[in-house]
Amino acid sequence: MSVQSIPGFDLQPSSERVALPSNYITNFNFLNQYLPDTYEKEFERYGNRTIASFLRMVGAEMPTNSDMIKWAEQGRLHTKYVDVTLAATGATTGVLTVADVLNPAGSNIAVRVGQTLFISDNTPGSVLSNKAVVTAVTATTIDVAFYEALSVVPATPSKLTVMIYGSEFAKGTSGMVDSLEANDVFFDNKPIIIKDTYEVSGSDMAQIGWVEIQTENGGSGYLWYMKSEHETRLRFEDYLETAMIEAVPAAPNSGAEAALSTSAGAVGTINAGSEGVFHVVNTRGNVWGGGNPTTLAGFDTVIQRLDKQGAIEENVIFVDRQFSFDIDDMLAQQNSYGGGGTSYGLFDNDEDMALNLGFTGFRRGYDFYKSDWKYLNDASMRGDIVGGKVGGLLVPAGSTSVYDQVMGKNAKRPFLHVRYRASETEDRRYKTWITGSAGGARTSDVDAMQVNYLSERAVCTLGANNFFIFKD
Repeated sequence: MSVQSIPGFDLQPSSERVALPSNYITNFNFLNQYLPDTYEKEFERYGNRTIASFLRMVGAEMPTNSDMIKWAEQGRLHTKYVDVTLAATGATTGVLTVADVLNPAGSNIAVRVGQTLFISDNTPGSVLSNKAVVTAVTATTIDVAFYEALSVVPATPSKLTVMIYGSEFAKGTSGMVDSLEANDVFFDNKPIIIKDTYEVSGSDMAQIGWVEIQTENGGSGYLWYMKSEHETRLRFEDYLETAMIEAVPAAPNSGAEAALSTSAGAVGTINAGSEGVFHVVNTRGNVWGGGNPTTLAGFDTVIQRLDKQGAIEENVIFVDRQFSFDIDDMLAQQNSYGGGGTSYGLFDNDEDMALNLGFTGFRRGYDFYKSDWKYLNDASMRGDIVGGKVGGLLVPAGSTSVYDQVMGKNAKRPFLHVRYRASETEDRRYKTWITGSAGGARTSDVDAMQVNYLSERAVCTLGANNFFIFKD
């Protein structure tokens, strides 16, 4: 006989150890019992989140020491009026009346006796025109003698365009009476003060976390406040650009004007708002409305408008993704001549190059360079905006000549540049300082580190007539 193994005896303990407060953490959860497998670094699911690139690419920065920045821009060299009526006084003469709003109030028209005019009927479909010599001038009227038959111009009052193309005098006569004085157009802008701050307590500065913080400038560590402070700085730098793009002047007696003038501690003259790039181009530049120009004919309309402005040879178009696609599709269509085949003439017959339809530059009348503008695509900024949507901005490249009132002479300035407040004792381009009693600061008894940011600046948009904004 032998002892059977079953039922046998149980080796498992019959008692259970009970967790005591002295032995275990209360409020038990999974992560307290088991060490989590934690990724030490954050995953950049939104990539590089900063959107500041526009002004860095096209603009320059220079100091100013005043609350007001003023500059003068040259007017047109030649004279042309587009709101003129004709009262015929005879078969060979007539009187032109200038009602053009472009003629400054209280000013005499810039036409003199002896000058020769081209007169065109503005009526759609009209072929009527004539040429004449000026025989007498008042503040708003021009007496003319026609070179051609009177029937070439309308006999009844109608809106006409008058252009000076030269002069003619009889033998032995005196010279031109009166001279023309150039009238510059003056513009100005005011800087605004942009601020931000970040605060962390001294205790939190000493707290170590599990996740290693990697900042965009290459810094790293396990102190979480490093991330927040760094992001505050990046956010502030983005606002330095977006404020220059979006700023608008506060209307008289507006809420913003009242709020800023009554702010606690406000002293001196209040600059309520400023003229940002979008505002200036909307008011003094060229505006395309109703969506993007998606056809070559539409883009030709843009080019024809540029012809009537400064005709700047090189231009950069900063676009959102849809406008970028529209330009690519428009140009790609120019390379196709039907369903049966494809031409690669634009690419020196290089098929591989032609298949890459992401055009970055092209020439049609002028040189245009396309650049994706992250600001217009970012979902947290202008991306997916409906009301007030902007699809792109055309910016002339290079610089222009303006009269700088500070220097007292003509100077070359980029079409788009930033002026920041500065003097020999104070530079407000980008100020940052630490207050409190933590993080090395010894300025107060507050148990915290306060990081402060400040900038005072304005953007100057010179020659806005050469800019184009594309809106829905």
